[in-house]
Amino acid sequence: MQLRRKWSSLPLLFMFPVIIVGLAAAIIITYFIPSENETVQVGLVNLDENEQTELIVQLIEHSSQLGSFIEIHSMTENEAKIAIENNEISAYITFPDNFTSHLMQGQSVEIPVTGNAKQHAESLMVNELIESVSRHIRASQANILAINSYAREFNMDDEERNDFVFEQFKEFLFYTVGRDRVLMEREITNLATSSPIQYFTVGSWFILVSIWLLAIYIFFTKENPTRLKNRMRLYGVLEIQQTIAKMFITIIVTASFAGLSFIALETILVETVILEDYIRITLLTLLYSGIFVQCLAIIESLTQSHKLRLLVQSVFTFVSIIISGAIIPVIYYPLWIQNLLPYLFSYEALSWIQDILLNNRLYADYIPLLLMNAAAAFILTSISIWKERVAI
Repeated sequence: MQLRRKWSSLPLLFMFPVIIVGLAAAIIITYFIPSENETVQVGLVNLDENEQTELIVQLIEHSSQLGSFIEIHSMTENEAKIAIENNEISAYITFPDNFTSHLMQGQSVEIPVTGNAKQHAESLMVNELIESVSRHIRASQANILAINSYAREFNMDDEERNDFVFEQFKEFLFYTVGRDRVLMEREITNLATSSPIQYFTVGSWFILVSIWLLAIYIFFTKENPTRLKNRMRLYGVLEIQQTIAKMFITIIVTASFAGLSFIALETILVETVILEDYIRITLLTLLYSGIFVQCLAIIESLTQSHKLRLLVQSVFTFVSIIISGAIIPVIYYPLWIQNLLPYLFSYEALSWIQDILLNNRLYADYIPLLLMNAAAAFILTSISIWKERVAI
């Protein structure tokens, strides 16, 4: 009856959180969108002017794996220093004098990297890249030294042996670099930076569901006078029955809102959502909604003041959203908090939804949420029975 009387307010209840959360999500996504879409400019200074070093320089310049996000330019040392001062390059690498001769003789070789203080992150990335290249060069060096030792035993001519050894060095270096092994890649599990639009879109949808649950629950909450409560008891209507009815209608209305908004969410996601994913997400959302509204009902049962109840329910909603990782990725939380997150229902629900939508997870573990629902139902029922007995 309340829903039928107040149906005209439902569109506003649907749109207002969408507008607020949408604007907030746009700001957050803009902050987290990675800047590495722009090519990192790197200078390369070759102080060892010979054929062998030129080959290594060209190999690094034209490596297919580097070309996707790093652009390397050959330049003199003075040009590199000026480019650093003008903030035109992120760093420059230097091949020192006698680089090739030291390499062929088995002496330790290093490739210095001069970074740009104004582009600290990019400089560190270039340094990691060059360290990886150096590791491959040292591995190639160990290989050619072994070949050189065996070549000496066969009494090969020095010039012929040097050419043969360098050919082996080129083959080994081409093999390691050509197989996309220049960079030691690490899988990025922080979806907030690797896929910020998708991550925060899913988080925004989760926030909307939480806000709708709170708003609709409050929408159907009325402060009944004592006389009306006594009359309801005379008719045999318990307080727990009224609470269950309110929770049931809240979940139904929120589910309809969530379904409409999920259609818009699907258009933003890169991956196609299949029927099985719809079923998993629906179950996870219903389980989350059940725990959430039961917690709201527990707060309502424990607080008598209407204003205090609204405050506590609002704080509870805010904390649930924060710990879920919808606004701040949980990877940024202290380790002791991360260890507690699997025991919290909002994090458990959102993490499985993100895994299904963003990581193509083909299953979901419903048992933790089912157990949390059972625990919340037990607490709510116990409090309601206790209140009924006290009232009697």
